[in-house]
Amino acid sequence: MISENQPKAGHRDIPAGTEFRAFMASGWAAADRAPTPRAEVADRAAHRREAVSRRFPGERLVIPGGGLKVRSNDTDHAFRPHTAFAHLSGLGSHAEPDSVLVLEPGSDGGHHAVLYFRPPAPRDAEEFYADSRYGEFWVGYRPTIADIESELGLTARHIDSLAPDLVKADDASRLRVVRSADPGIAELVDTTRAGAGTSLTCEQQGEADEELARELSGMRLLKDAWEVGEMRKAIAATHKGFDAIIATLPEAVRKGRGERWVEGVFGLYARHEGNGIGYESICAAGDHANTIHWTKNTGEVREGDLILVDAGIEIDSLFTADITRTLPVSGRFTDVQRKIYDAVHAAQQAGMEAVKPGNKFSDIHAAANRVVARYLHEWGLLPEGVTLDQTLDPERGGWHRRWMVHGTSHHLGMDVHDCQLLLREDYMDGELKPGMVLTVEPGLYFKADDLLAPEEFRGIGVRIEDDVLVTEDGYENLSAAMPRGSREVEAWIARVSGHAEDR
Repeated sequence: MISENQPKAGHRDIPAGTEFRAFMASGWAAADRAPTPRAEVADRAAHRREAVSRRFPGERLVIPGGGLKVRSNDTDHAFRPHTAFAHLSGLGSHAEPDSVLVLEPGSDGGHHAVLYFRPPAPRDAEEFYADSRYGEFWVGYRPTIADIESELGLTARHIDSLAPDLVKADDASRLRVVRSADPGIAELVDTTRAGAGTSLTCEQQGEADEELARELSGMRLLKDAWEVGEMRKAIAATHKGFDAIIATLPEAVRKGRGERWVEGVFGLYARHEGNGIGYESICAAGDHANTIHWTKNTGEVREGDLILVDAGIEIDSLFTADITRTLPVSGRFTDVQRKIYDAVHAAQQAGMEAVKPGNKFSDIHAAANRVVARYLHEWGLLPEGVTLDQTLDPERGGWHRRWMVHGTSHHLGMDVHDCQLLLREDYMDGELKPGMVLTVEPGLYFKADDLLAPEEFRGIGVRIEDDVLVTEDGYENLSAAMPRGSREVEAWIARVSGHAEDR
């Protein structure tokens, strides 16, 4: 078992007699399953595997998709495959749990891809009707070996043959595995290495596995045209979700428990327009906006407040958007809210203008950070005598970071925080190149109990976040259709609210 074990309830049973089993196996129409067409992404996934093959010649690479995680008793969380597996296999939202991709080294120096998974049991097997986790009687259609091979253009085998296949390999000690994807498979690889008499120490094996995971994470830095297209789809879907939030803000106020209402509305669009949410939505009204990762979403939405919504839709290919808008619930910013919002907007624009080939990734934060610091200095919030240059000193300064503690950008793609396993010199100090997709998201946060903030600022939190593509000569704001200037946001709310009333 790769998936987590479910505790079995002793009070439940299914008839197990021979007559019942024969009865359950009979009377089913012959399967009429046309061959699964080759997936659009299959060739791209093959090219990705070729790049990995060149990086690790002669080594057997094990990339698990992961298994089911128990939510409670005999119910599981919704399955989402590990990103490295999805990227290299081409399987997205319809990937099967307990799948493992293995790149087998060939005599020509390349690799042969084999996807191990659990195909459906035949109708005359007890699993079909008695296994509530895998039986098609319970969970519906599941792909066959032939389906996977037709869809992806690689070899598929039953997951039960993975362990013996690894053991009988020519050099079973030359194995690498993405350890974090599935602890059970990592343990299997460790056992196989030990049985083959590997000369590597445990520490060296761990380093080899980390190197593989880092390589697979880093190869997602640059998006091709198809991947950028998937990002555009995710962002367009997310735009619809934000429109729906705006249209329902009056209901969120009227019904009470409004943050839950906003979260639910966006979740509806996420499931309808895509695979689901790309990460836990932040629907933070009032002072909750000052909690950077407010995902409880248990508060009220009140007239006169701002609501900060940080949310993104993941589409079926598993590419996700990541957008933040801070919206005035009543449709218009107060003077103080606008003052803070416009400062954040100016900082975001400065960050965007730093997005260009040849700049460092860290230049984005530096540009936005300087604008944030300048506003806070002008407003007199820094300690007496502290100059702008002093607070911007990376080693001895930082007073302004009290009101913006987070970074300004991260890479985005199949993970909301993509390419996270890269070393600092390749991420923070890495050079921006065409094809990268990243966020630009400064903010200002004045907690209600912050006695160093002006009283009129307290309880106001603002963040603005867009998804940006690095181009040959600068950047393209992929989410530019979603208004972000304060006046434009007010017009957006008026427009969407007017249409909602028309409906």
